Amino acid sequence: MKRHTVTDSPYGPLTLVATDGVLSGLYMAGQRHRPADESFGERADPHDPPFDEVIRQLTAYFAGERTVFDLPLHLEGTPFQREVWAGLLRIPYGERRTYGELAAEIGKPGASRAVGLANGKNPVGIIVPCHRVVGADGSLTGYGGGLDRKQRLLESEGAERAAAGLF
Repeated sequence: MKRHTVTDSPYGPLTLVATDGVLSGLYMAGQRHRPADESFGERADPHDPPFDEVIRQLTAYFAGERTVFDLPLHLEGTPFQREVWAGLLRIPYGERRTYGELAAEIGKPGASRAVGLANGKNPVGIIVPCHRVVGADGSLTGYGGGLDRKQRLLESEGAERAAAGLF
């Protein structure tokens, strides 16, 4: 059973989706690859589990008080997509990876384009940190939530490096 709620954030409203009581989606307004709102299930109170804990951890992250999320996730995707998303979860706060580096880290060297496609289909943005993946030359590329949001997320995790364009 799916349920959802909407919460405010420094990046605009975030739609949180839970499947059988476990976080399965975090979508920004206007996000590319965002499923239709009708697929999110009934609207829930943001104080209901699991949304209360997700919002608590997101609030701490946005305040710079949390660098790691500790939430159960229900990630629906192909085996390759789930492998890429697991790789994203291993990128530490404040660090960046290129698509090629991430492909090599999951044992699929040469699959940087496929990694990029899977990265773009990440259903739980921010918490599964797809924003930490950059182009081979360090440039900001391909973020479903928009490059301006990607830049701001990276700056919040390492303002000096992001502001200087050093990834």
